[in-house]
Amino acid sequence: MSSSYASRLSTALGANRFEQVRPGAWLAGAMVLAFLLLFLLLPIGEVVYSAFVDADGSLTFGHFAAFFSQGLMQESFINSLIVATLSTLCAALIALPLAYFTVRFEFRGALLIQTLGVLPLVMPPFVGAAAMQLIFGRSGSVNLLLIEHFDLSLPIMEGLNGVIFVESIHYFPFILMNLTVALRNIEGAMEEAALNLGCTGWRLFWRVIFPLSMPGFIAGASLVFVKVFDDLGTPLVLGQTNLLAPQAYLRITQVGLEDPLGYVIAMIMITFSIAAMALSARLLVGKDYSTLQKGGTSLARRELSPWGAVAAYGWILLVLLVVLSPHLGVLLLSFAEVWSFAPLPDAYTLVHYATVFQDASGMMKNTLLYCGLAAGLDVVLGMTIAYLLLRSRLPAAKWLDRAVTISLAVPGIVLAIGYLRFFKGVTLPGSDSLLTSSWIIIMLAYAVRRLPYALRSCVAALQQVHQSLEEAAESLGATKLRTIRRVLVPLMAGGILAGFVTSFITAAVELSATILLSSSESQAPMSYGIYLYMQSISGRGPGAALGVLAILVVALGTGLSHWVLERGSKRRIVSAAAAE
Repeated sequence: MSSSYASRLSTALGANRFEQVRPGAWLAGAMVLAFLLLFLLLPIGEVVYSAFVDADGSLTFGHFAAFFSQGLMQESFINSLIVATLSTLCAALIALPLAYFTVRFEFRGALLIQTLGVLPLVMPPFVGAAAMQLIFGRSGSVNLLLIEHFDLSLPIMEGLNGVIFVESIHYFPFILMNLTVALRNIEGAMEEAALNLGCTGWRLFWRVIFPLSMPGFIAGASLVFVKVFDDLGTPLVLGQTNLLAPQAYLRITQVGLEDPLGYVIAMIMITFSIAAMALSARLLVGKDYSTLQKGGTSLARRELSPWGAVAAYGWILLVLLVVLSPHLGVLLLSFAEVWSFAPLPDAYTLVHYATVFQDASGMMKNTLLYCGLAAGLDVVLGMTIAYLLLRSRLPAAKWLDRAVTISLAVPGIVLAIGYLRFFKGVTLPGSDSLLTSSWIIIMLAYAVRRLPYALRSCVAALQQVHQSLEEAAESLGATKLRTIRRVLVPLMAGGILAGFVTSFITAAVELSATILLSSSESQAPMSYGIYLYMQSISGRGPGAALGVLAILVVALGTGLSHWVLERGSKRRIVSAAAAE
């Protein structure tokens, strides 16, 4: 075949491939791309641009030199790395034994233990931070009892220790969930072969079992590092501002949008977030963790010796008491009339809940409005991208998916800074109100930050709908749009609703973007209200009450999403059977 003929054939095939893409797919792709450019890529690009340009628009690296020349900035940079690293290490020390014991050995209540271990994710870390001070602080319940009986105290909540403690307790479930799945996927034959070769005990775990579960461990650990490195609410509630996220917030709010150091900090946070994700993927490159099992045996569960059972249950009980202490602390604080220098509140009252329903009812309505609209927008965009990715031949579909994934590595505070900078002076159509001063900008930030969750749910749901069902509908005369509306959407309802609920409940406790974009209390959602209450000792009772209500919303939403996924999986099995 001549080179000219091959070239013409390649051109013809390429043209034919582009011709097969329906106009509707091009239009949908263009609309999604416009949204991502306008509300994700360009605002983030504005942050990056502002970090590298001078007041006259010339390129400069002087802002970075100024950043690293200031002692406070150096301290904040180092502290953020230390806090994120130590929080990840502490989270691993909590999650690793919990996952290994419940998967490796015969345990009564293993499912209950793993369920309780995930509960910390239901509560935002900044909500439980004040309660943790009352339990583990210098004059908290634990230290008061230790001083009374043993004449000693533990500096658990002192300085950065408190941030590390709260963050590791809140985020360790990411490692627990990923590691549990990875351990269950290890083929039992691997362990038997090692045992036959004399590898037992700690050596068996360290040389065989843990390396095979490394993908799950690294995935969870990298997520913990990124979440802790970007967290704003917990350090602010605990009064620790010598970290990067609080410094970015303070520079923008106190100095102003023209302060270049705020953008330098944002740039550093983006870089480290992306680097952590990239490094986690790089660590697994060139290594094979796959097994040959397909419905075969996993690791054999073994019986614990009596003393081993006592030690294992003792450790698990201690871990669960510690990780569930924020929930207990917030609940007690919400009912406490007086709780100071005592192991437990001196008296109980319902007045905090009355205060919240009287003064913060608008915040509750705002939360329902913002999060509902954001989650609805997410499932529309998620389903559109999923369809373009799996059902169309649009060449740029995979890049839309990758662009959405970028938002996972963008801290909320950075996205908020980008919005304030990029949309500065922009007014709402038909109004003199600034976009950056309206509630719409908060809703858009929620939608962009939570879009990856809805997208993954929609992709998973669409992957399990057989394409022959659509072909059958089109062969009977249904248009593509009617097929989507009458066939795909009903069959994907479980995944769509799960994506909606996931986006809603995670947006309901978003603080990093909210705290910077809320221009007035009348437009503030519950998360910002909790933060405001927690800033004063007298307001911590109502703040805890509002926190309990937020936890209930998240818990009910989480339960609903699991119920929806259960029903959706059964419905997909039925549809697959019908297609066959």
